[in-house]
Amino acid sequence: MANGRINRPTGAKQQTVVRTDRPIVVDATDHIAGRLASNVAKLLIQGNRVSIVNCEKIMMSGTRGNQIKEYREFLEINSVINPKHGPVHYRRPDTVMAKMIRQMLPFDRKPSGKEAHQRLRTYIGSPKEIKSLEKIKFEKAMIRKAPSNYTALGELCRIIGWTE
Repeated sequence: MANGRINRPTGAKQQTVVRTDRPIVVDATDHIAGRLASNVAKLLIQGNRVSIVNCEKIMMSGTRGNQIKEYREFLEINSVINPKHGPVHYRRPDTVMAKMIRQMLPFDRKPSGKEAHQRLRTYIGSPKEIKSLEKIKFEKAMIRKAPSNYTALGELCRIIGWTE
């Protein structure tokens, strides 16, 4: 403060005001998993609360047989000393999606990544408290080919051991 005036930087960016009373609700039906995860991660880093509904209807690109083979190979990864020390292999669609989004955040390196991940909620189906809110879809993350070229995440999870 000089002569009663407040000095403000002239090139400062104006920050957007984020509404924290309601989350951004994303309907994940017919979205490609990786593209959806990157869009949601970007929203989380910007400070928004995000809820993803219908995680079992997310599509994984690739044929059904190839996706099952890849995930079964992933399930074999564990520690040589004790399998409990190996990575945790999630089998529910909502936790698989949360882990996919977590890997796109700076989770291990920065506290902002952990805070961003805490603002994420994933659901199987659509809970009562979220049904009344407006749901958005990411047009760039939607499937573009016939659904036979994709595998639903819920179907993949049932095959690898998810019991509803």
